[in-house]
Amino acid sequence: MKTIHYSTKAKKDLKKYRSNTQLMVALFDVLEKLKKGESIPNKYKPHELIGTYKDCMECHVGSDFLLIWIDVASDMVEIVRIGSHSELFGKKKGRR
Repeated sequence: MKTIHYSTKAKKDLKKYRSNTQLMVALFDVLEKLKKGESIPNKYKPHELIGTYKDCMECHVGSDFLLIWIDVASDMVEIVRIGSHSELFGKKKGRR
């Protein structure tokens, strides 16, 4: 069983979404799988990131609700950020 550690930003992110029960149920389903060392189901679209979050993994807990994490050690996962695309990656230039 792995330990889940939350970054300071992830703790703040989590507080923001606590009242959305549907998202929290899906989020804790994914967190439970990470804790057990199981793979994340394809329905969550897990994938590696590049750029700012290089070496991190991301999955879509909701249509625009993302979880970013990194396996810090064989027995620990760090939750880096939780939020929407725009909150986590900002707006893309040239898009309105």
